[in-house]
Amino acid sequence: MHADTQPLLRFGVIADPQYAAVEPNLVLGRYYANSLTKLAEAIETFNAEDLAFVVTLGDIIDRGWQSFDAILPLYDTLRHPSHFLLGNHDFHVVPERLGQVFGRVGMPGAYQTFAIAGWRFVLIDGNEVSLFAPPPGDPRLTAAETWIETLKSQGADNAHPWNAALGEVQFAWLEETLRKAEAVGEQVIVMGHYPVYPANAHNMWDSQRIVDLFGRFENVVAYFCGHNHDGNYGLLDGTHFVNIKGMVETPDTTAYAIVEIHADRMEIRGYGRETDRTLQLETVTPRLAVSASR
Repeated sequence: MHADTQPLLRFGVIADPQYAAVEPNLVLGRYYANSLTKLAEAIETFNAEDLAFVVTLGDIIDRGWQSFDAILPLYDTLRHPSHFLLGNHDFHVVPERLGQVFGRVGMPGAYQTFAIAGWRFVLIDGNEVSLFAPPPGDPRLTAAETWIETLKSQGADNAHPWNAALGEVQFAWLEETLRKAEAVGEQVIVMGHYPVYPANAHNMWDSQRIVDLFGRFENVVAYFCGHNHDGNYGLLDGTHFVNIKGMVETPDTTAYAIVEIHADRMEIRGYGRETDRTLQLETVTPRLAVSASR
């Protein structure tokens, strides 16, 4: 038994609801329309808990602008602050809508950071350099084509058009955010849609440089992601890499989690298909300030 029964904070995590009012894909095992019921159940669970926030790790919808109209009202019933990341499927809308997706879900920006009780949360935009998120004519499309062709020439497992990379400005912002957090003694949890570790076909194109960056900062204790609906886990240089399973999978079994942060560990309470985990933390020096910034 652990002596500290009360966590420093709790938050809820959802990955890949991927809602659409379409028939299921039986080959992939994805039941898009059923995510409304699963999400409502998850929100009911979250509302019964004392949570600092709930984060959805991308792929809110599977396709179609109108899908947002059906799923977003469910989040209005959540009594906690809600944070969104976007995934590749969130950009499966008509080209003229691509620049409106962030605003549609109420995001303050493509990437952001905020702090609670000495913990720094960093939400990155993994779609920045991709073949699907930038509008037609955007130079990021050319950069994405270069990325994927280079990876294909190397025989990389993650050389797929449904993966993506960070732009140089965002990568520099991420590095500076980690540096500032380290300077003031904040522990850091980074969140993104795409996995970066362990090696997997769903990983970001630039996963290695992101993993290398995390390895330079002892205060980066965890990275949470979705995208790979099977889920995954890895531990490298003191950083826990937690891939939450996709809610859209299976006809009626859900997948989401509540994460409890304690002084010496993180407890992940999985629901449905999601796995329970106890992740040991090396060093935690909690501070009491609460702030938010972009």
